[in-house]
Amino acid sequence: MRLTSEFVLTALLSLAGGLAQAADLNDYPTAARADYVFGCMKANGDTRLSLDQCSCSIDVIATILPYERYVAAETVASVNQQAGQVGALMRNTDAARDALQELRRAQAEAQVRCF
Repeated sequence: MRLTSEFVLTALLSLAGGLAQAADLNDYPTAARADYVFGCMKANGDTRLSLDQCSCSIDVIATILPYERYVAAETVASVNQQAGQVGALMRNTDAARDALQELRRAQAEAQVRCF
């Protein structure tokens, strides 16, 4: 009976660890995923095919970048487009460049896998 209890406990702990890892990979809120897919579809033709490709794309990005880093990189990308001192501040920092480069790499991987 002791062996069975240990086996069950080990199995439950393994399952809990697997669920935690799955949750870590799915840390993007639904609204953020939907927003990405909506914008991606607008840029790629609003078709059923673009829905599938864009959904795949955000899923790939989510496996590469945790949500917090995705938000930071998207913020950098948005501010980077602004002219003037605010945009220059973002363009001239290593952290901002690194975040943007990480996002671009994730987007390139998603492009290769999904489109």
